[in-house]
Amino acid sequence: MRVKCIVSYDGTRFSGYQVQPNKRTVQSEIEAVLTKLHKGQPIKIHASGRTDAYVHAVGQVIHFDTNLMIPPEKWPYALNSLLPNDIVILEAEYVADHFHSRYDVRKKEYRYKLSTQKMPDVFKRDYSYHFPYKLDVEMMRKACHHLCGTHDFTSFCVAKTEVVDKVRTIYSIDIIEEETDLIFCFTGNGFLYNMVRILMGTLLEIGQGKKTPDQIPAILEGKDRSLSGKTAPGHGLYLWKVYYDN
Repeated sequence: MRVKCIVSYDGTRFSGYQVQPNKRTVQSEIEAVLTKLHKGQPIKIHASGRTDAYVHAVGQVIHFDTNLMIPPEKWPYALNSLLPNDIVILEAEYVADHFHSRYDVRKKEYRYKLSTQKMPDVFKRDYSYHFPYKLDVEMMRKACHHLCGTHDFTSFCVAKTEVVDKVRTIYSIDIIEEETDLIFCFTGNGFLYNMVRILMGTLLEIGQGKKTPDQIPAILEGKDRSLSGKTAPGHGLYLWKVYYDN
């Protein structure tokens, strides 16, 4: 039977989602617990996508196959009782055997949290990027209009990547203003490695007047990573929600 889970995790003390030798990762922690529940039988999980070191998830989706007859509502309790407290299984359900958490994704939403107050907040230091500089939010919103749509996002992807097709569709980019915080919401059919963080770095340069919104089309056309902004830090980024047909 195939189980689909919604997973939340604090990425602060992880070297990313994917298993790495001698590193603490989200995948390795969950798989270790599943193996324990299955009396030593290795259980592999599949996620909607990878997240980097320090990146958080509110609604990551995974699936795995099992022969255990556990009611779906009991899976979160069984897993959470053994998982470390920076990973929580929020929901679980049985799905069709052909369901795949990665290949069946229709769209994803990422959010990036920016703290703009003058002095850093010690309680936000792992969960938002402190950026105490003046920003023109309207200029950033204009840039977002140029970024939305279907484009080749080579300029917004790490230069060294095995991915050949870099065409993606961004459905929307919204900027929410909350007191001293700015929250950037990116929704698209998929995102390249570091794409959201590079988009954020570019938007910050536009907000500071170092680039203009009208430069975005040329940056996209240039298909050159050196044309876009710096990569924003991982700790402000959240995989917020993953959407499927149902």
